[in-house]
Amino acid sequence: MYQLKLISREAIPSAMAKAERYRLLQQPWAAESICLDVLRVEPDNEEALVLLLLSLTDQFDREPGVETAQAREVLERLKDPYDRAYYAGVICERRAGAQLSRRVPGAVGIAYQGFKEAMEWYEKAEAIRPPGIDEAILRWNTCARILMRPDLAPPVAEPLEPVFGE
Repeated sequence: MYQLKLISREAIPSAMAKAERYRLLQQPWAAESICLDVLRVEPDNEEALVLLLLSLTDQFDREPGVETAQAREVLERLKDPYDRAYYAGVICERRAGAQLSRRVPGAVGIAYQGFKEAMEWYEKAEAIRPPGIDEAILRWNTCARILMRPDLAPPVAEPLEPVFGE
C-alpha cells in the first residue's frame, strides 16, 4: 500500500486549476484525485467539494461502479442551502442521463423519474437563489426539454402476473 503525500496549502489554487482542466479533458478520475488531495489539506474547501461532486457525476455514465451515494456524501458537506439544492438536482439529472444512455430494460422509466426529481431540486434551488443566479432555471429547462422528447414517457405501472399458477 502507498502512503499518500500531502500537497502544500500554497499549491491549492494551482491544483484546483489543474482539476478543472482534467474535467474539461474528460478525465474526471484525475480531477477527483486532485480534489481529494486538496480536501486533505482544506477539508471545507467549497470549490474542491463542488468540483469533486461534479467529477463524480461525470463518471456516472463511464464507470458503473461510481455510486450516487459518493456524490451525495460530498453534497452533505456543502454549507450553502442553495448549493445543496442545486447540486442535488445535478446528481439526479446526471444519474438519469447515465440511465438513459444505457438503454437497458426499464431505463427510460428510471431516467424519467430521475429527471423529474432533478426538476424538483432545481425548483427548490430557484426559490432560494441569489439575485442574478439562474443556473437552476437553466437546468430545469434542460430537464423539461428532455422530458418533452417523444421517446420519453412516464413509467407505466404494469400489473404483475404471478410467477406460479394459483
